[in-house]
Amino acid sequence: MDEEPVTIKLSRDQAFVLSDWLYEVMMRSDKLSAIVPDKAVWSAIYAISGPLETTLPEIFMPNYAERLEQARRCLIADMVGDEEEPEFGEPG
Repeated sequence: MDEEPVTIKLSRDQAFVLSDWLYEVMMRSDKLSAIVPDKAVWSAIYAISGPLETTLPEIFMPNYAERLEQARRCLIADMVGDEEEPEFGEPG
């Protein structure tokens, strides 16, 4: 089987929000095993998490929470416009 890596491109806001979520489910709770019971998937999750943590200076800035909320608002607005936040499974 060919082991050529797959490249995934994210905007900075997407990477920031994803990094925060991954940190929350992986490090601050036991949610990862509840959300992803297949431990084989954890390999990919850890492979994504590591580079995010090392390339995002935002995670070390003193106004982390404000930057995160701004990134979330921008991503939601891009997805749904001025509508309310979509429910999981709803088309954006």
